[in-house]
Amino acid sequence: MQYNSFLFILLFLPMFLLAYFAGNRITKKSGRWLIILSGLAFYYFAGMEAFSLLIISVAVNYVFALLISRNKAAKLLFIFILAANVGLLLFYKYCGFLTAAKMIDPSATTTDPVLKDFVMPLGISFFTFQQIMYVAAVYSKEIDRVDLIDYAAYIMFFPKLIMGPMVEPVDLISQINNPKLRKINGDNIASGLKLFSFGLFKKLVLADTFTHAVTWGIGNIEVATAADMILTMLSYTFEIYFDFSGYTDMAIGISKMINIELPMNFDSPYMATSIRDFWKRWHISLTKFFTKYIYYPLGGSKHGKIRTYVNIMIVFLISGLWHGANFTFILWGAIHGGLQVLERMFDKYLAKLSDVVRWMYTFGAVNVLWLLFRSESITQWNKMMCKILAFQDTAISDEMIDSFVLPETPLLFRVLHLTTADDLVRGLSLLLFMFAAFAICLIPENNYRNRNKRNAANMILAAAAFVWSFLCLGSESVFVYFNF
Repeated sequence: MQYNSFLFILLFLPMFLLAYFAGNRITKKSGRWLIILSGLAFYYFAGMEAFSLLIISVAVNYVFALLISRNKAAKLLFIFILAANVGLLLFYKYCGFLTAAKMIDPSATTTDPVLKDFVMPLGISFFTFQQIMYVAAVYSKEIDRVDLIDYAAYIMFFPKLIMGPMVEPVDLISQINNPKLRKINGDNIASGLKLFSFGLFKKLVLADTFTHAVTWGIGNIEVATAADMILTMLSYTFEIYFDFSGYTDMAIGISKMINIELPMNFDSPYMATSIRDFWKRWHISLTKFFTKYIYYPLGGSKHGKIRTYVNIMIVFLISGLWHGANFTFILWGAIHGGLQVLERMFDKYLAKLSDVVRWMYTFGAVNVLWLLFRSESITQWNKMMCKILAFQDTAISDEMIDSFVLPETPLLFRVLHLTTADDLVRGLSLLLFMFAAFAICLIPENNYRNRNKRNAANMILAAAAFVWSFLCLGSESVFVYFNF
């Protein structure tokens, strides 16, 4: 089940909200049980095999958390379950891909005989990391009482189950058990609906439109022009942001409706003026996870510059490997790590540059690396970059322009009196989408920081965003990070 579906919007979410608040009026435990059951139902639609794995994983981690809380051999138990979780994650992420054919031949796909029956469980990275966080909290005595219902509610909380944002167990469990948060709060429901509506718009109207452009560009490299490739690169930069931040906005909005606060996951990342700044703003909960559970245990920045640089590179190589079994992800992580190291080395010189120059460098580097991230192989990335750098043809293909023309575009142009402008300006839809994307990313305060502001203007805007998005509902488009 996905947020961008009739089933979720018209049935699952309203029923969950009604049952949650009604249940909390009956017994103190009803809310937690409803969170668990709704999470199970939400995940069940991923398929029986994945559902069974989730149940087994939750059960095993709970048993070890209980043993760690009561056993003198807590350290050995913690190391074992940590290794088991990481091993399970590596198995599902790599067993279908670590074949000689795949590593040597980038054109090998999941239709090859070795890979055809392999399916990675939905959201395995996120629910595995959340279980590691819980067991680590028990081991470090942040959680002094291991309770099965609390633990299951923490893992199965469906807004963050599949794609995050990841949240510290103590923070979420304390909110779930807070009696003051069990009653209906009209302000929170309004704020949550606003966030959900903006997130739905980001996904269905913005991200999915940019997806069409990226798909055409990647699939037609040989005939695409340099301008087409630049637009493909920009389109993927906006696609991945609107897709993932849209999901996050919806998750945070749903949680807000039941008075639970999830942490910020995106803080206007395309406003960043350095790669270091970018990673403080992009997928914040994952960055914090890698920092707390990998960077700090390695020593962080406490053992001199060289050790710090090595630790940074290790973290980003692991980040690249986490995203998938392809040399593109490894190189993507290595370059991000290398740029951070260089920025630390030349920090005093970079600080003298203007914010505009530093933003242009950061945004340009992020774009180039997103194109690598999206590419099926390093060879394919090289082809696209060579075409861009050669800059031999600045014409924009009709197919690229058509990617930005929506079924509702003629009606919108008539309502907004843009029909004449559309006749005079080739690719007006493309220009408007690019302008809107830059404006949304660079001008307003982000949705999370603005989540509690409810004036007439932004509520009307949220209502319009919901109606437009709802009318776009049809076949469900998969979120980008479902693959990770």
